[in-house]
Amino acid sequence: MEPTNTTTITPHEKAVQINLDKRFYGTFAEIGAGQEVARWFFVVGGASGTLAKTISAYDMAFSDAIYGKGERYVSQVRLQNMLDYEFALLIERLNAKRGKDTSFFVFADTVSARNYLGTNECHGWMGIKFQMQPGAHSSEIIIHVNMLDKENLQQQEALGIIGVNLIYGAFYLHAEPTKLIASLLDGLSTARIEVDMIKFIGPYFSNVDNRLMALQLVEEGLSNATLIGANGEVLQPSEVLHKKPILVERGSFRPVTKVNLDMLDGARQQFLRDAEVKENEIVELMEITMRNLLSTGAIDHRDFLARADTINAVGKMVLISNYAEYYKLAAYLQRYTKSRIGIVLGIPNLKELFDVKYYDALEGGILESFGRLFKNDLKLYVYPFLDGSIDQLISARDVEVPPHLKHLFIHLMENGYIESIEHFHKEYLGIFSRAILSHIRDHDHRWEEMVTPEVATIIKDRCFFGYRPQ
Repeated sequence: MEPTNTTTITPHEKAVQINLDKRFYGTFAEIGAGQEVARWFFVVGGASGTLAKTISAYDMAFSDAIYGKGERYVSQVRLQNMLDYEFALLIERLNAKRGKDTSFFVFADTVSARNYLGTNECHGWMGIKFQMQPGAHSSEIIIHVNMLDKENLQQQEALGIIGVNLIYGAFYLHAEPTKLIASLLDGLSTARIEVDMIKFIGPYFSNVDNRLMALQLVEEGLSNATLIGANGEVLQPSEVLHKKPILVERGSFRPVTKVNLDMLDGARQQFLRDAEVKENEIVELMEITMRNLLSTGAIDHRDFLARADTINAVGKMVLISNYAEYYKLAAYLQRYTKSRIGIVLGIPNLKELFDVKYYDALEGGILESFGRLFKNDLKLYVYPFLDGSIDQLISARDVEVPPHLKHLFIHLMENGYIESIEHFHKEYLGIFSRAILSHIRDHDHRWEEMVTPEVATIIKDRCFFGYRPQ
């Protein structure tokens, strides 16, 4: 059966198509917001051809007895246990009888929908473990969703729809993961639900780079930010950032240079003193914005992966965001933590921060943006700039801002909202990414002194940024 055009197909039509397709048969296991996905398949009719079992182990004792004990019930670990247990049971009980003609699947979710008082985090994990054809090794798709509706019933409805979309995508769009991602919000909007992590797992998806899938979530508007760990694995932001002190540096990182690392090192020293936290508690992020990735008009996926790989080579995580404005980045991070947040930036970025044209969309203009930016103990750490034309070192205090903002600037400096980075390597101040890229193209080996050995090695081994062996 060929898939219907997902630009027009409704959740009802998707559920009908799945129920009429005799290839797929499986289990629905849902915890936390009712059996909202399974309900679609009962309501549209013909569910007996699709559903082997539905289960909803709400009570913790029952859930633990079936899936094993866990510290958190709404977590990726719990979801994985649900998928593995139910799939193994499905194969054990039905494979001999119908395995020759059936592609088995398990859909599972574990969700925290809005409670009566509206005091909880409304989010959930959702996934499907399935065979592409009878007898095949299973593959998986796992997503994390944030539910943005204000009412519990609306959240349940949205969960049901995205669950149907995920199952339909797995069955009919698995060969085109980018189309699958774009279809997840069919019948929904980003005002109702956000997908901030997706992971394709298993033999069928061995050629899928989950980092590109994370990038597409932001590119398609399913989320405003996604996170890639220092080992290249896609991560769910709240599980990494929850209640942590955060230090974030925005840049192009094309490639990551000694200056980028010096900025972070200098800021970290002051951050440790200011925030009174232990170094191993700090989450350090290198953020690349969509505006930066789109600076040439279109996203170059190979270029993005080169940036991500060089950042990972120096042991840092990559945050991909759609937050051009710093106050929006701050608001995003403040969703997850009340601890100190430090933003590391250079002199040009600080000047841009005081350009009022960026705040036309805010009723309160630049004052409103700064009010949002500096709440909850946020601080800017500013790296100096060496003006080669006059051989003068320019620190944060030397920055010229528009006259009508001068008193605001002085207030922020004197009250510690903006700090100059005190410890830095002056010999690094002349390093610029554009010079490195030029040297790489010209086979000028001076670029290797401008990056760490790990970065130089990976650029040469993988021929990143136009590098070609002579």
